[in-house]
Amino acid sequence: MIQCLITDGTVLQNEAKWLAHAAGWMARGIDLLQIRERALSARQLAGLTRKVLRLPNPRGTRILLNDRADVALACGAHGVHLRDGSVLPEVFARPGFLVTVACHNPAAADRTRGADFILLAPIFKPLSKSDTRPALGTAAIAEFARRSQVPVLALGGITSENARLCMEAGAAGIAGISYFGPVT
Repeated sequence: MIQCLITDGTVLQNEAKWLAHAAGWMARGIDLLQIRERALSARQLAGLTRKVLRLPNPRGTRILLNDRADVALACGAHGVHLRDGSVLPEVFARPGFLVTVACHNPAAADRTRGADFILLAPIFKPLSKSDTRPALGTAAIAEFARRSQVPVLALGGITSENARLCMEAGAAGIAGISYFGPVT
């Protein structure tokens, strides 16, 4: 099961605590760490990214930046996550650069061509934020898995109890914010 931790936008509250959280999950072996800190300027994001890339990474966690391919490429991050409505993933397709793409509607599957992973959301009602979109349910995972060769990561309201349902529906893994919680 692929595990993608999405950061929670709180780095400005306590950077040291935020970095310790990221380091703890990297040590545990999450596959992808998506830095999603929208309040940061490009310069701040680049500085944070460089700090994350210097953290011990014993299991090879790949670091992605949320919708900032320019900063990801400049800092040597492993890839980018493109938000729904962003440029098409194939724009950034290149060897060694990972591209994930958000998708909130099965009808948008054609916009995922060129991506390495689809983050399909919300599967369930999100736990970390309010979202007015209806939950897609695990049937959407099965539909995407059937229609696309791009692996699907389930996102939105994922818990340890319902993650199994996502995997049984055809998800290649889980993405989330609250799913991973603090490192204990």
